Amino acid sequence: MDDPQAERLIETATRIFAELGFDGTSTQLIADSAGVGMDVLRESAGTKADLYRAVMRRADAAEQEAMRAAMDGFTPSRQGVVALADAYLDFQIARPDVMALWLHRWMGDAADVPGLEDLYTRPLSILVAGAIRDLVPGDVDPDHLVWTVVWCVYGFLSGGIVYSGPGEPWAFRPIRGQTPEGQERASVERFRAHLHTLLDHLLTPLDDRRG
Repeated sequence: MDDPQAERLIETATRIFAELGFDGTSTQLIADSAGVGMDVLRESAGTKADLYRAVMRRADAAEQEAMRAAMDGFTPSRQGVVALADAYLDFQIARPDVMALWLHRWMGDAADVPGLEDLYTRPLSILVAGAIRDLVPGDVDPDHLVWTVVWCVYGFLSGGIVYSGPGEPWAFRPIRGQTPEGQERASVERFRAHLHTLLDHLLTPLDDRRG
């Protein structure tokens, strides 16, 4: 974007929408946080809905870039599917603001700005489901497999986990905008291993599972 004023407003709005949601954010708060007047905000970014659409468009572009890069290297195999899941997990860890924006929408936020799921979520879901469709056993739904990864990643990173083993850390707390280190990184890698195992089981033909 060539307009530095609009760029600053989008960056500011992304942070605030991710934290408070669309419904909990006023244009005045965005303008104040960006250090501009309301007249400048309206001239550079339009209405709050216009700004929200720009934020979501920018968030989708980042996710598309990460996942399409992974798709470019995709091989039609179990390991290829695992690599896609890893790319998705790594993106969500790196961009917790994107996850937060969509979590707000899942809870009914910005209901008066419809259609973003059809614009952004649906195309990528169709792309990935189509890539893995011929790899899944007949009793596994490829769309639900894709969304099982999404639900698991979102649930782990936004809600954390309580561990049950003796002597283990009692919980993993959600990552809030920083690179996980130490114990957090160990928990992330433990979750990654679980995700790999889950995908391995879902991609194993039914007869092999019974055998």
